[in-house]
Amino acid sequence: MRLVLASASPRRAELLRAAGLTFEIVVTDVDESRRGNESPSTYVRRLAAEKSAAALTKIKDPDAVVLGADTAVVVDGDILGKPADDGEAAAMLRRLSGRAHEVLTGVSLRRGAHEIGRVASTSVHFSSLTADDIGWYVASGEGRDKAGAYAIQGLASRFIPRINGSYANVVGLPIACVVELLRDV
Repeated sequence: MRLVLASASPRRAELLRAAGLTFEIVVTDVDESRRGNESPSTYVRRLAAEKSAAALTKIKDPDAVVLGADTAVVVDGDILGKPADDGEAAAMLRRLSGRAHEVLTGVSLRRGAHEIGRVASTSVHFSSLTADDIGWYVASGEGRDKAGAYAIQGLASRFIPRINGSYANVVGLPIACVVELLRDV
């Protein structure tokens, strides 16, 4: 089976490799704007499907299986994307401090005209952060290109006492979910 990852994310590629999957990468460019009152789960599921469809048109191989994914950090129904700057990163971390939030990843697998998918959800619990914690973490630069302004697999791990759900989902790709869908596609 030819598996194609429709993503430039090094974290998604790393997770697939760690799970023993062989794949190639095709980078796509889709409009990631949220539509109207689109719920966070509908949003990530739609973007995953759009990414897999865009990659399929690039490779023109109807027998390939194309994997698209999109991850969002959600707190109080709001999607926290990648911070525009350090000030926005600090504001996101203050919002996550001392509480749980949800990480959603939409997954889409597409082979020809057939597409299946799912949304994985993980609850992430943050410790209460001091101003010094936030300042130190933002200065590290680790969260600059990450949804919600943090990376669970890095320095931010010190702020996360527990999660409920898939760790790989929080990193960016729920591997067990992907493998289940691969069996179905």
